[in-house]
Amino acid sequence: MNESRRSMVGIAAALVAGSALKPLGAWAQGAYPTKAIRIIVPYPAGGVVDSIARVVGERMGRQYGQPVVIENRTGAGGAIGTDFVAKSPADGYTLLMVSPSHAVMPFFQKNTAWDPVRDFKGIAGFGAIPNVIVVHPSVKAKTMQEFIRLAKKDAGSITYASSGLGTSSHLTGELLNQMAHIQLTHVPYKGQPEAMTDLLSGRVDMMPMSTSLALPHIKAGKLRALAVTTDYRSSALPDVPTVAEAAGLPGFQVGTWLALLAPAKVPPAIVNKLSADVASALKQAEVQSKFKDLALEGAPQSGAAFDEFLKQEVSVWTEVIKRAGIQANS
Repeated sequence: MNESRRSMVGIAAALVAGSALKPLGAWAQGAYPTKAIRIIVPYPAGGVVDSIARVVGERMGRQYGQPVVIENRTGAGGAIGTDFVAKSPADGYTLLMVSPSHAVMPFFQKNTAWDPVRDFKGIAGFGAIPNVIVVHPSVKAKTMQEFIRLAKKDAGSITYASSGLGTSSHLTGELLNQMAHIQLTHVPYKGQPEAMTDLLSGRVDMMPMSTSLALPHIKAGKLRALAVTTDYRSSALPDVPTVAEAAGLPGFQVGTWLALLAPAKVPPAIVNKLSADVASALKQAEVQSKFKDLALEGAPQSGAAFDEFLKQEVSVWTEVIKRAGIQANS
């Protein structure tokens, strides 16, 4: 064998040896994504969580050149869809869209096998939608103070709807009960659209709900806005005071935050790529415009920043739930 041929053989052998040493996972991570990505929304279509997921998914699909499918897996207040993602292959192709109920779901479902912090990694936090406390026009209260006085006059007589146990609307009502020393009767539904139907018909009196869904009905005079639940006024309803302002309840603060998560065992390289790519997508003018239409406010968070925020949410709402004496479902 001449010198030139020996060199070629040596180079080939070195390349084979080098490729054998390189982990297969590294090649897979470098190519991600090579197929469709699913974003699981554990709530019905038509709600705010679903709407935000579709905005993000559409942009990700264009960015990756791969389909990003939004799949609604509903039931048990969001636990069914969340459990599905927790048990999915940790390859980055099944992601989860979450809202405040994610932080407290284990307290409402005894058989929940996943932990909101331990079993998921943040990809991005998208901000928050201020809730607005709205009442049916038949309710004889035009301000938050009048509503609280009405509730104190006859404990338990006023009903409030929520989009399910542990959701932002439910927790808002519980926090209001505790801070205002009143007793509203909770009526849980399977999602905001179903709760909205009964609120508009007057079957329930009040609901803390996302400003994006409430706004058209407020403008049409079908619902009356009493206060927003964040510690700042909503840009969508600048004339509506906060609960803290309207009722003299400093520290009252609830918002419908939204985030995208992955199962905890997804390789860091994939999580980091997703986090960077989603952060890039969120800067696009068209995405920001759609978020504004949905009343989403506040600065986006990195995956790591959202993970820390989630730990704080779990701590805060654990105390609210304990004080309310809420028992988990079987």
